[in-house]
Amino acid sequence: MFDTYWRFAQARQDIYLRRLRGDAGPWTHDPILSHYRFTNCYRAADRVSQQLIRDVIYSGDQDWAEVFYRTVLFKLFNRYSTWQRLSEAFGAVAWRTYDYAAMDRVLTDALAAGERLYSAAYVIPPPRLGELRKHRNHLRLIELMMSSAAPARIADASSLREVFETLRSFPAFGNFLAYQFAIDLNYAADLDFDEMQFVVPGPGARDGIRKCFGKAADGIEADVIRFVTDTQEQHFARLGLSFATLGGRRLQLIDCQNLFCEVDKYARLAHPDITGISGRTQIKQHYRHDTRPLTAWFPPKWGINDRLAGAPARAA
Repeated sequence: MFDTYWRFAQARQDIYLRRLRGDAGPWTHDPILSHYRFTNCYRAADRVSQQLIRDVIYSGDQDWAEVFYRTVLFKLFNRYSTWQRLSEAFGAVAWRTYDYAAMDRVLTDALAAGERLYSAAYVIPPPRLGELRKHRNHLRLIELMMSSAAPARIADASSLREVFETLRSFPAFGNFLAYQFAIDLNYAADLDFDEMQFVVPGPGARDGIRKCFGKAADGIEADVIRFVTDTQEQHFARLGLSFATLGGRRLQLIDCQNLFCEVDKYARLAHPDITGISGRTQIKQHYRHDTRPLTAWFPPKWGINDRLAGAPARAA
């Protein structure tokens, strides 16, 4: 099962790079990878992350409070069509022109038209802030964060963990959600914390770790993720796999955390005899080809965009 983790990573990254180059399909002969949806090895390469980085964080006013507001607003819904609807309604989506009633009206009209406001990627629980509808409570949550000086507190943070802890202090932010939002905010130019500082295993990753290491890994999942991230080249070499990195950028803690979640799903069909924590046996999301071209534009501070314009870098 642990070997499957690395083989899955290599195969999934090859699919991503073939699609990025515009190669004609099929991009894999693995029937599970062909028929079911899996995220990319690198979290920042996923389509929604690309939309966030390119069209939300680095598009528009680069004042940190505005970047924070746009990022949190986008991620609470995590659905690009919702962001597009808000952008069409208000032009530049900005805290300085924020109007609760106007924004609620746009979102309520979208619901009435049968549109989905939220992504199904992961559940974002609504805080209990006095409103009857989920999206209204999320708008109140953004208001609370802005009025509580969350942007300034995060800008003054000394570590990624401190960013996480600040987010964790707000209603509806559990450990997993606070960590995911900390990673998203860290894409911005104003924050520059090493993604290797800190990791929070999500429930899917815990399932994957259990399948790879058994019950002995319970309670030390963050240490397991760090071990795997630190020794990635060793394991690719051990299995004779040539893993194409993202412009020379190694898999980070967040990426290896996500890979455990994805390999948990993959193993439901590839290794049905190996059980995790949840006991799930099926993969819910089938692969549907998206004809929109992939983008590969990452935070400029990473220094990999020029390298990705050329040939993909391969690990030794």
